[in-house]
Amino acid sequence: MGLASSVTVPYAAYLRVYEPLGAFPEPERSHWARYARRESFPGVQDELRRSLADLLPTPPVPVPVHESGDAFVAVVDGVVCVCPWRTRLRGWLALEGLAERFPAPVLDAVLPPVVRRQAEADYERWLERNPDARPWIRTATWQVPLRWFVLFSDEEREYGKGEPGGQELVLRYRTPMVQARRRVARGLRTLRDAIEEGPLIDGLVDVGRWLEEFHPRSLVELDYGGLVHMVPEAQLEEDHSAADTAEGLAALRAGDGARAGAAYERLTERWRAVRDRQFAN
Repeated sequence: MGLASSVTVPYAAYLRVYEPLGAFPEPERSHWARYARRESFPGVQDELRRSLADLLPTPPVPVPVHESGDAFVAVVDGVVCVCPWRTRLRGWLALEGLAERFPAPVLDAVLPPVVRRQAEADYERWLERNPDARPWIRTATWQVPLRWFVLFSDEEREYGKGEPGGQELVLRYRTPMVQARRRVARGLRTLRDAIEEGPLIDGLVDVGRWLEEFHPRSLVELDYGGLVHMVPEAQLEEDHSAADTAEGLAALRAGDGARAGAAYERLTERWRAVRDRQFAN
């Protein structure tokens, strides 16, 4: 059995937007309508395995040659919504951030400069033809960014086996787009009144701008993805990070710095422990 079919790929969490079919122009709308009538769909692990398979050749292929025609599908109040993978676009975007994450010698060994330059040139040409392109999926490795939790409430938390009779453990939140946007706006007001500026505010502004790109009747999902494979189930059961985030913001609005600090400490300790696992043997 080869890598593309046997490996479970951990370490990544996702923020996704599912848009109703009516949000897509033709002929893409018809493509997704036909796609949504399939009996089964590829999952998160399938998407990641395909990405890993592209890194096996020499030289590696950091960005797929062709855009994916796959998507995640959800039915919201009887309306079919899709979240296109757009793996080619996301590959280019991920490539842009590699220089900030790895020292130059490590990056050059994994992806030679000539490979990166070719991918960058391809992306520039593609952007000229698709200036308004944006991904439906954001990815974070070894963590869930705290700003993502602002979009959700604890009541929207889903924990357990994914599909009926399935074995895959899932921890996710889902909320309507209008709720996500409302929570972003309220969270920004609270943070700006309390701390004025900082990376949390900048990150939340960025997420808010991204959400504005989509149909107002979309579904927003935070999926722990592969992180459920590396965190003990007992800790996952006790993980209510959206509730801690909401409590911290409520405390800031009430002027209760001690309670806000306690909620923030719970969050940072929980996610520091997860990030530290990437350095463990």
